[in-house]
Amino acid sequence: MAIEIVMPRLGWTMEEGTLVEWMKQDGDPIQPGDIMFTVESDKALNEVESFESGIFRIPPDSDVLGRAVPVGTLLAYVVQPGEAAPFEAGGQAAATPAVVEAAAPSVEAPAAPVPAVAVSNGYGKAETTPNISPRARRVARELGVDWTGLKGSGRTGRIVERDVRAAAEAGATSKASAAQISPVARRAADELGVDVEALAAQMPGQRITREHVERAATPAVSTSAVSSGDETRIPMSRTRQVIAERMSESSVTSAAVTLTTEVDATELVTLRKGLKAAGERDPRPVPSYNDLLAKLVAQALMEHPALNARLEGGEIVQSGAVHMGFAVDSERGLLVPVVRDVQAKSIRQIASEGAALVERARGGGLKADELSGGTFTITNLGMYEIDGFTPIINLPQCAILGVGRIVPKQVVVDVEAERVAIRQMMVLSLTFDHRLVDGAPAARFLQRVKQFIEQPYLWLVG
Repeated sequence: MAIEIVMPRLGWTMEEGTLVEWMKQDGDPIQPGDIMFTVESDKALNEVESFESGIFRIPPDSDVLGRAVPVGTLLAYVVQPGEAAPFEAGGQAAATPAVVEAAAPSVEAPAAPVPAVAVSNGYGKAETTPNISPRARRVARELGVDWTGLKGSGRTGRIVERDVRAAAEAGATSKASAAQISPVARRAADELGVDVEALAAQMPGQRITREHVERAATPAVSTSAVSSGDETRIPMSRTRQVIAERMSESSVTSAAVTLTTEVDATELVTLRKGLKAAGERDPRPVPSYNDLLAKLVAQALMEHPALNARLEGGEIVQSGAVHMGFAVDSERGLLVPVVRDVQAKSIRQIASEGAALVERARGGGLKADELSGGTFTITNLGMYEIDGFTPIINLPQCAILGVGRIVPKQVVVDVEAERVAIRQMMVLSLTFDHRLVDGAPAARFLQRVKQFIEQPYLWLVG
């Protein structure tokens, strides 16, 4: 009996998803654990695994690739060898002999090579795609290797990881893959007539997404003066809609209060300079101010667990670990990837994981679990010369810390001696949910963060 494969619900708030790429093609054998396709949900990219074994069948008139469709939409089927798919005329057609043999090879004879499969590319064009293992496909994506022209050395001629790595070492990458273009973006570029090489030249080192291609295909809006009657209408992307929904929910649901304080960050600046100087001889990422703040804030949260909490039904749940979210500005909108167990990690570990998450956030490669489970969030606008602001709580978390720029100021350092000095000053803004915690405990937490910034040795020694 054919098993329906539908658009899965990958989160409580998910109502629709975009099928980004087929990882299995029509007629491919499939086993439990194989990746069937990738789906872009609210803000993340997810690989969807199969729980069934059999033959993967995609309806020939399927047009879901690259489109946002509701949860539960039929995408494909898994049938048994020799069984007809529901969309086949009369329900009598069987899978091709070569594919059936690959799914259940004879003991007496070696399995026949799995042929390339002609499939729809989602834009009305036929493509021929060789067989490749899910792991090899992921490695090819990471290394920028165009695997479609490779010859597989695996059993039945399948492209395996060693083939991809060998091609990467030999420099066998296409110009399009060197441009780090996503499969959906490549198909959109073919359909819309966008020159990928020219687009890549405008975006050195960046991953080209479908949004980039569509923007390149759309004439730029004039920035010259226009009459007051003219206006520009921009459809909200799914990511923008999710941001709007969550910000509105936070504003309406929580009892938000913001506390601000000015901090002398001179010692923190000195620490960062020392780490940066040492980093010239160390290949690992140099810890940023965000990394240092994450570590010291985690220490403060362990001392003040009321701020490391969430509201769940009629209970306040305090987390025993600090999973720190970092607000990241990306072309798709605001994303908050999470570094887990910050309280137990070194600053170098936090820096390494944080840098990788930020890169994936800006390249559109974050997975759902990398955006969920945060217990506290830091948002830093200092790089934009912002001093202080009112951050919005990232529900269901209890609080969020806003960080302003570090700027030299003349301040009083000794009142009795009437002595002033130039110090590196920074504004912190703590927004907390008054339903979960009162003002005094929140103020004591912010005061502890202030102490840690002004005297880094307090938290460096553990």
